[in-house]
Amino acid sequence: MEVGGVFADAFSRVQEEVHAVLHALSQEDLDARPGPGANSIGWLVWHIARLQDDHVADAAGREQTWTADGWYDRFALKLEPRDIGYGHTVEQAEQVTGLKASELRAYYDAVHEATAAYIEGLTAADLDRVVDTRWDPEVTLGVRLVSVVNDNQQHTGQAAYVRGLLDTR
Repeated sequence: MEVGGVFADAFSRVQEEVHAVLHALSQEDLDARPGPGANSIGWLVWHIARLQDDHVADAAGREQTWTADGWYDRFALKLEPRDIGYGHTVEQAEQVTGLKASELRAYYDAVHEATAAYIEGLTAADLDRVVDTRWDPEVTLGVRLVSVVNDNQQHTGQAAYVRGLLDTR
């Protein structure tokens, strides 16, 4: 399997989980917080898509799907266009409510499509390219992509767990 195929498989697994967690979910459950300060499924899925969009677009040297395709305007959140949810306070996370599951799925799918197009032709040599010099050591493309998959998997697991809690009510 080529490098692009490995990452395509990893990101496809995230997409499958996003679809599963959103399937037939009510608006009430999408916005529900299982406890004080806990994130809702809606916030978690929005964050998954935003982080992937932000990080992969940066590595690819292109504009984020969020702004390029009008998702920022469609969602009309009271957040800055570059906000991905990292470090959100409870108050900020509470602003990410009322989003429809179908819209979250569609935005994630658009991000997934852009990601798939970018990683399709990656080679092993591409993974050593430095994409972020703000860290020590500097972040390579390979490290960045693994980080995105890891973050996405953690948050899809959290969203599935919250859904399980809600299903037992």
